[in-house]
Parts: sequence; C-alpha cells; structure tokens
Amino acid sequence: MRNWDDLRIFLAVARAQKLAPAARLLGVDVTTVGRRLARLGEAMGAPLFETIGGERRLSETGQALLLHAETIETAVLAASEGDPHGSALSGHVRLSLAEGLATHVVAPGVARFRAAHPQLRLDLITASGFLNPSKREADIAVMLARPRNRQLRAARLADYRLQLYATDEYLDAHGVPGDAAALGEHALIGYVPEHIHAVELDYLSEIHDGLVARARSTSINVQHAMIRSGAGIGILPDFIARRDERLVAVLPGQVALGRTFWLVTHEDTHATPRIEAVTGWLREVVVGIG
Repeated sequence: MRNWDDLRIFLAVARAQKLAPAARLLGVDVTTVGRRLARLGEAMGAPLFETIGGERRLSETGQALLLHAETIETAVLAASEGDPHGSALSGHVRLSLAEGLATHVVAPGVARFRAAHPQLRLDLITASGFLNPSKREADIAVMLARPRNRQLRAARLADYRLQLYATDEYLDAHGVPGDAAALGEHALIGYVPEHIHAVELDYLSEIHDGLVARARSTSINVQHAMIRSGAGIGILPDFIARRDERLVAVLPGQVALGRTFWLVTHEDTHATPRIEAVTGWLREVVVGIG
C-alpha cells in the first residue's frame, strides 16, 4: 500500500475494466499489470476485481479502495503541477444519462466544463438503459425514476415536458388529427417496445389505448430524425423539438406528458470534489429545459 504506482495501475484497470486497454494506456505489458494487481490484492487481503463477461468489475474490497485511490491520485497530480492545496481537480467521472439529454443539453456545455476542470476526465455514457451507481457501473446517473436504494442519493435535477410533433409537410399530406383517438389513423413513430428500458418511455400507451408505432427506434435521436423528415407523428421532449424549426406541435392543448430527471450518486462518493464539480455543472446546464 506504500507504492503509489500500484494504485495508479489499479485505477487504470478500474476505469478501463480490462487489462489490455489499461496496459496500453499505462505503457506497460499486461503481465506487469496483472502482477501489480495481484500484489495490491494481497496487501488488501482480498481480490480487487471480479471477472464478469470478460470485464474486470470492482469487488467489494476494490470499491472500498477506489475512493481512497482517487483521493491520492488528486493529491499526487496537484503536487506535480505545483498546486500544494489540490485546487486543480483531477481523476475520472463516468456519467450515465439519456441520449437525448446528452446530445441536446449536456454535450453543448462540455466545453465550459473542460475549461473549468481541464485535468478531470469525463465520460458520457448513453448506452441503452442507465448504468447503476449502486453497482459502481457509473459515478453519476441521470435517471427517469427515483431509485429506492439506501446506497444511493437521489435529487430532482429537472422537470420537462413532451408533446406530439410532426412537420407541416406531413400534416398537409395526411391531415391534422382531431383528438388522441384519431392518432391511430396516422403513421406514428416511437420506441421498440421490447427494448424500452424504463416504463417512463412508454409514451403511446399513456396517450391513448391501442396506439402502435409504425416506425420505431431505440434511439430518441433517430426518432427525431424520422419525425423531421416527414415520416410521421411522434413524441419528443420540448428541449429537443423547440430547437428544430421544421417541427410543429400536434394536439398541443390535448396531449402533453411530464417527466422528471433524477440526479443519482453513490452515498460513499457524492461529496467528493470531482463528483460535486460534475453535479454542480449539470444543474447549470439543465436550467430552462422544462
């Protein structure tokens, strides 16, 4: 435990989740990485990782070590840059969030975040489903439902609204539906039902019984592209649709859905400087999306 270099290797594997990519990043061979991890695990008295699906996932011991290792990393990097007070944040934050929010709201604010924290590495994860902080898959998650887990801290990040949208060209060609029931006569665009990872995304069943999308995608950005091309009518968050001049609201006085983004962090790490830096920035970039 007195060897910082072993902790540096541990952090690289924890972030890459595989030995080979971590070894390439560190400029050493895989054998060296494996040997150093084994030595560190012996010093801790238990394995630091479990191999699941070809990936190295932190064990309970590894999770306990992670916070301390990142604290040491920040201090080492600050000292190497001549900052004895550690004011320059460093380290790595994995942020799991919805693709639409990431693309249209969060990504445009990354430049400002990078300017404020150039030494802090930020990953935006938009895979289907949300990575879970309780399993250490992510440091922060922006979720559609508030989790019920004592290991997690959840706070309301932002409320937002969704409406039906289409193009004028589509409505001129196919007519404007008079009510929600009439939507069944139109080409609807939505999610692939068997790939809906949160009930909050099942919009059509909430609007009217029996509505079925004829063009579907697991991606909200693809749905947006289909709607703006004139392929049909679909539900979009206002924070996406209002930026697109080609789109007009359909049944605006009759159909509107409300949803909430929840900011979720782990109880053990929510107050660390790197996590607070990212959550503070997120609260700034989502202002006005409702």
